[in-house]
Amino acid sequence: MQAENKIKIGVLTTISKTMDWFIVDSMRNLAKHGYDVTLICNMEEGFADRNADYAKCIHLEMSRGVSIKDLFSSTLKLKRIFKEEKFDVLYYTSPNASMYASLAGKLAGVKIRVYSQCGLRYVSFDGIKRFVFKAVEKLTCMLSTHIRAQSPKNMAFAIEEKLCHKEKISVVGIGGTIGVELEKCKSFDHQKAREQLRKIYGIPSDAFVYGYVGRINADKGINELIAAFQKLSHSNLYLVMVGMLDDTNPISKENLEIAQKSKNVVLTGNVPTTEVYAHMAMFDVLTHPTYREGFGKVLQEAMGVGIPIITTDVPGPSEVVENHISGILCRVKDADDLAVKMEQLYQNAPLRNSLAAAGLARAEKYFDRPIMLNNILMDMEQIVNAKER
Repeated sequence: MQAENKIKIGVLTTISKTMDWFIVDSMRNLAKHGYDVTLICNMEEGFADRNADYAKCIHLEMSRGVSIKDLFSSTLKLKRIFKEEKFDVLYYTSPNASMYASLAGKLAGVKIRVYSQCGLRYVSFDGIKRFVFKAVEKLTCMLSTHIRAQSPKNMAFAIEEKLCHKEKISVVGIGGTIGVELEKCKSFDHQKAREQLRKIYGIPSDAFVYGYVGRINADKGINELIAAFQKLSHSNLYLVMVGMLDDTNPISKENLEIAQKSKNVVLTGNVPTTEVYAHMAMFDVLTHPTYREGFGKVLQEAMGVGIPIITTDVPGPSEVVENHISGILCRVKDADDLAVKMEQLYQNAPLRNSLAAAGLARAEKYFDRPIMLNNILMDMEQIVNAKER
């Protein structure tokens, strides 16, 4: 792409943490290949400075969760921004920002509006709440010109649910977003990190640790994880949950109280992204009993670190891992089945080792970051070139 013909791309998420986790690496790569990148989100302190070397950054206050006020105010603000910036492409993810951006982009006349559909929130809802959130999802899909599902099963589900026509939706590579930095997964002393972090959190060196990384909320299956852990009877078991307590979709008060009071459950809170891999190294098993998932970046990271995985048999996770080859699948919302799988891996060291080895090999083949970033670049080039023809 020639410098004088730079494609202007506006990139949106609701909050900057989502941008950090799933977007910035791919946009830095697009900028390296000639795109003019602008990042728009509710930015925490330091975000703009970290990304100023390759992108223009626009702060826009948006709230997570349902906000009628934001629907009107953010959409109008975005429409003005889009008209001023004259973007060729919009690229958005996360439910709120995607809704506002797709509507504002349509009103502002932006020709290419790409929706990165990272999971479908409404699938875990019932009644009127499910109806409303599905309607919002369908509207976002309708207002977008291109949809990128995070996995083939999620794409099939979106088509089956009539969220969009099959011609509008596809998957980049075999799924996922920016993949995993395998070099960083391997570059530190795993045993040293395991020993140091266990000492910091008061976990015996010979304990067996089930770990979780992500938001501590109901949709991630944390109620079932705590219930399953309570069913296991061995005294040397610990459960470590790395991530923030999510008050927009909280776990039950009873389970939160159990977690906070138990000497065998550790809630670390948020840790810097640079320390996530080290925290995974102190786990014996990663447990990720999510109700829904776009693809499962955490699962890819655990594979890169060399940790066996238990996750749910739902679209996304069931495509990251191959059941009984590179991970173990359990039934969704089923604490009993999760406990059985947790006990199985506790008892079977050879199985843990074979799952970890197969998971690492799968990550090396499909999920290494350079592979994923190139997939995104090639997909964007195809979208832009097709529009120009």
